[in-house]
Amino acid sequence: MLIPFSMKNCFQLLCNRKVPAAGFKATVKNGLILQSVSSDVYQNLAFEDWIHEHMTLEGKPILFFWRNTPSIVIGRHQNPWQECNLTLMREEGIKLARRRSGGGTVYHDIGNINLTFFTTKRNYDRMENLKLILRALHTIRPQLDVQANKRFDLLLDGQFKISGTASKIGRATAYHHCTLLCSTDGAFLSSVLKSPYQGIRSNATASIPSLVKNLLEKDSTLTCEELINAIASEYAAHHQIDNHINHVDPADETLFPGIGSKAKELQTWDWIYGKTPKFSVNTSFNILDGQSRVEIKVRIDINNGRIQGCNIEAPAHWLPLEICDKLNSSFIDSKFCPVEASLLTNILLRTCPEDHELYNKWNILCDKIKGIM
Repeated sequence: MLIPFSMKNCFQLLCNRKVPAAGFKATVKNGLILQSVSSDVYQNLAFEDWIHEHMTLEGKPILFFWRNTPSIVIGRHQNPWQECNLTLMREEGIKLARRRSGGGTVYHDIGNINLTFFTTKRNYDRMENLKLILRALHTIRPQLDVQANKRFDLLLDGQFKISGTASKIGRATAYHHCTLLCSTDGAFLSSVLKSPYQGIRSNATASIPSLVKNLLEKDSTLTCEELINAIASEYAAHHQIDNHINHVDPADETLFPGIGSKAKELQTWDWIYGKTPKFSVNTSFNILDGQSRVEIKVRIDINNGRIQGCNIEAPAHWLPLEICDKLNSSFIDSKFCPVEASLLTNILLRTCPEDHELYNKWNILCDKIKGIM
């Protein structure tokens, strides 16, 4: 049964809050099941943060279901250039988000279910949560062979990953969230989670590649809605609470004061890219010059998403040293970003000597540099 999240005095009997509250049509004393009405990755991640920061969960756990339009979500300590195809994502309008929990990179679309288990730190137990999902799956599709491994993944037929796990543990509260692949676009998932960038050296947390498969590929009758209802039912039975899935709007400032600013922060360049651990790019590429090829060597050091050191080397007979030096110095302290690189190189190109051949070489070089960002 779905109950709209629209009444005042929400959560006041359910949880002790640190901020003014707003409410539910039916108050549940021992726990709560929520489902987002939004498919925006930033709003849903912001809602996780809001619950984690503002709720007291002693004896009152929360299960939150959410799905997103196509998005890539990287872990707190990951490098997006290392994890995904940013160029393809820009072309296809795929959102990139950095969550506050650790773990690896995942692809979201409407065919993937995200589940977040909120508990006290003392009651945090990832394996118990996964076992709950397994019981729900077994109830509705007992023929499916799905098991949890030591890395807290769920594997189909012993080899195909259908769920990955990440978590965040605070002083008093914690959450464990995981994915569940039902009918995700597998081909697109493989394309966007394959980085084309070469020569990256980084200490960032790296994702572990896995074979993946949708549950729908094993049973074409299975739907996300059926899975959500089954897991909600199992969760309600386990925690001895009413089996109600309450719809919630994570963009509602009236119900969740300050949540809009959280969503905005998650969309900023400084959070998504600027929180990338320090890394370097050491690569080279060839440029066709008549009948011969010219090798260009590039070394860029990036910290907090900004270029701290840049060394672009081109043969002196092809491009004068002072031109390379001007390009190197112009990039210092700029964002490691094709948009900003375009702005800088366009300004530089206007100052280029009135030499058509030299101008073309510099233009080609600038385009190549933008291609590695």
